[in-house]
Amino acid sequence: MIGLLPKSLEIDGRDYEINSDFRVALLVFKAYNDGELSDYEKASVCLKCLFQEMPKDLNKALEKAVWFLDGGDMPKSKQAPSPMMDWEQDQYIIFPALNKVAGYEIRSVKYLHWWSFLGLFHEIDEGLYSQVMNIRAKKAKGKKLEKWEREFYIEHTELINIKRKLTAEEQAELDFINSLI
Repeated sequence: MIGLLPKSLEIDGRDYEINSDFRVALLVFKAYNDGELSDYEKASVCLKCLFQEMPKDLNKALEKAVWFLDGGDMPKSKQAPSPMMDWEQDQYIIFPALNKVAGYEIRSVKYLHWWSFLGLFHEIDEGLYSQVMNIRAKKAKGKKLEKWEREFYIEHTELINIKRKLTAEEQAELDFINSLI
């Protein structure tokens, strides 16, 4: 039916209920961005968070989970995008933009389907989030920034540059070096 939001995924002829709230999807993305987790652990987190009952065919379950998290049958870009945002780092500019689109504080609702969240996300218009994303996109493509964009970038470098997350070993090494100084 047109307009229905999936709350289950069909695998091998059986429907499996899923946790379709946006917060679950964001937890999965957080796991996938965790450099300390192996690919197996990331997939395991995805399946355990998303499915209320684990399907027998884990490969198909993961395939369906990715389909769901990608927004279903939405048209995709032909080229793999370089990372333009980080859900964790950018949450302070993402949620105000989403709230503006929704007209309410989305984090305060008990439930918001992931695809409804994505719909709001795709409707983000002018504002701080879009400025940051436009500058990141230009920098990623090697395009020249306009004067006001260069000034904005210089003033907001911490906000615009995506911070590389350190592994536990790298952080320990950095802490040791800092303790020597």
